[in-house]
Amino acid sequence: MKPAFNEMLNPDGSVRAVYSDLEAWLKSTPPEVLDVRRREADLMFRRLGITFAVYGEGGDTERLIPFDIVPRVLTMAEWRRLSDGLIQRVRALNAFLFDVYHAQEIVRAGRVPESSILLNEQFRLEMHGFDPPGGLYNHVSGIDVVRVGEDEFYVLEDNIRVPSGVSYMLEDREIMMRLFPELFAAHRVAPIDRYPEELLRTLQSIAPAVDVPTVVVLTPGAFNSAYFEHSFLAEHMGVELVEGRDLFVSEGYVYMRTPEGPKRVDVIYRRIDDDFLDPLAFNPDSVLGIPGLFSVYRMGNVSLANAVGTGVADDKSIYPYVPEMIRFYLGEEPLLKNVPTYTCRNEEDRKYVLDHLDELVVKEVHGSGGYGMLIGPTSTADQIEAFRDRLTARPELFIAQPTLALSTSPTFVEQGIAPRHVDLRPFVLLGADCVRLVPGAFTRVALREGSLVVNSSQGGGTKDTWVLEDDRPC
Repeated sequence: MKPAFNEMLNPDGSVRAVYSDLEAWLKSTPPEVLDVRRREADLMFRRLGITFAVYGEGGDTERLIPFDIVPRVLTMAEWRRLSDGLIQRVRALNAFLFDVYHAQEIVRAGRVPESSILLNEQFRLEMHGFDPPGGLYNHVSGIDVVRVGEDEFYVLEDNIRVPSGVSYMLEDREIMMRLFPELFAAHRVAPIDRYPEELLRTLQSIAPAVDVPTVVVLTPGAFNSAYFEHSFLAEHMGVELVEGRDLFVSEGYVYMRTPEGPKRVDVIYRRIDDDFLDPLAFNPDSVLGIPGLFSVYRMGNVSLANAVGTGVADDKSIYPYVPEMIRFYLGEEPLLKNVPTYTCRNEEDRKYVLDHLDELVVKEVHGSGGYGMLIGPTSTADQIEAFRDRLTARPELFIAQPTLALSTSPTFVEQGIAPRHVDLRPFVLLGADCVRLVPGAFTRVALREGSLVVNSSQGGGTKDTWVLEDDRPC
């Protein structure tokens, strides 16, 4: 594995131009001042209730996501390259979803195995033949990107079921602006605060034909790990945050209970998984959804974002085929690379993976949050052998990838300023009128030295992501 790309320093130790003013500020600011600001940031997060839930652990399950006060900085040129690739990828994924639930031409052409779709737990036969508004499925996509070189960005994962994290992107910026106004005065940082407005416009664009569509955010409730984000987005869009019990179906429409009486709902930004949306159509034991919702959706009288069945496109077993989707549907070469991936259901790939477990990262195709995975180079012999047994028993449940040297960004830790590995989750909004992408992203940082796991549930933190409107610091 080659050394990690340092986003602040060149190989000769000189500072990259995009970080020059920030590096000078860090040198001139005493560590005790930075520590005070870090503590103030923690206090702000706690007062705002910006926490996440950790399930399956004893003690306090509500935790603050550690916040690093040193921003990650990208040039506008870097951002443009990224955003062009992200938009291309999201368009191809949407085309794939439409095809999967209609003619399945990509399967007939032999570009994607039929079994990868029909045996996929996220494939929804109920969506076959249905045309969602505008032919759009993945209205909100969170694409995980890692950097391994100056101009080398790889897509690590596609999140298009109910992607989360955008509220942390926005709050990180807000807190940084409060704590360090002098830094914003010295840098022309592209604004990201219009995201809620852009999200609302995207949701309104897919509404049934009504003059003023009513949009709501559907949450499973206050005990969900992303509840802060649900309430944050509802508040900043100026729409109602509802639970399943607040909605009901009557005569082919969805209504919201209000003090003034029932009010028709036109668009539901749902933060509930498919299985729990409608007990009449999916999981009959669900108490989170709305009985009859799916039939109203199929009639075209309410729009759902994201569409039911989008999970078939962000499953890790489908991920290796996204570059081919771009070629097949768009007739273009991918602007962003995939990480080379071994599909363990394939006999040849599986043999290679089993022979190189100590070198690879192995993931469950339905896993998330950093759970259910093996990082070979940092695992013990016993852990590797235990994982070998799991993989051998159910190979179709796993993929494997080489261990990437994720880029590092300067981070304030106990020892001072030190490089820590980071990833990036930009959010792409696909509406009936246009594609929207604010110049910023949710950066996660592995706070433990040497760690490549950035997930908050595994000890990772977050930091503000700056895209400079001019390639040079002011």
